[in-house]
Amino acid sequence: MMPSTHDVLVAPSILAADFTRLGDEIRAVEAAGADVLHVDVMDGHFVPNLSIGLPVVAAARRAAGIVVDTHLMITNADRYVERYAEAGSDWISVHAEACPHLDRVIQQIRAAGAKPGVVLNPHTPETALEYVLDALHYVLIMSVNPGFGGQRFLPSVLPKIARLRARIEQRGLDVRIEVDGGIGPETARQVVAAGADVLVAGSAVFGTADYAGAIAAIRGAARG
Repeated sequence: MMPSTHDVLVAPSILAADFTRLGDEIRAVEAAGADVLHVDVMDGHFVPNLSIGLPVVAAARRAAGIVVDTHLMITNADRYVERYAEAGSDWISVHAEACPHLDRVIQQIRAAGAKPGVVLNPHTPETALEYVLDALHYVLIMSVNPGFGGQRFLPSVLPKIARLRARIEQRGLDVRIEVDGGIGPETARQVVAAGADVLVAGSAVFGTADYAGAIAAIRGAARG
């Protein structure tokens, strides 16, 4: 296993936040030490759930002083990436499984002024990225099946993270590895040891009474 040379970033996912006071929740996790704000967009087609869309991303942008990381769990992402960039997304990731013209969508994201990422579902091998890896800012590895929060971490993704990190280092690329699904202090240590450096945490942060303590616990575990 080859660890990343990047600092580990903690990215609370607003999917687990209290939407009746979303602005306050965003400001609270930022004050608690969050590095990135993770926003899950689901269309009820690519994944079996609906979540949020452009107006909520724009509202999150107005509330957040940190990076807004928008994860598009949608089909036809090529129709929407520019609009999500205009709404204030700093990072935008699309699913390899949902984009038949993946290179084109990556170029669209970059041209719109956002940093591009590609998401891999648990069953999708890292080799799916071989011909686009050098165009990416980050890769998001799903450690649960996408569509619902609160699922248990799938340890079968750990070798995939390690292989991807080794490939990034072998090619001399500056690409982050983000992991989303079942992340808390125990699993943070595992995924960072495998090579991840951005940790998405939903209920492990927003499901607690102490956001600062939760973020510190994840970051501390990640550092070993």
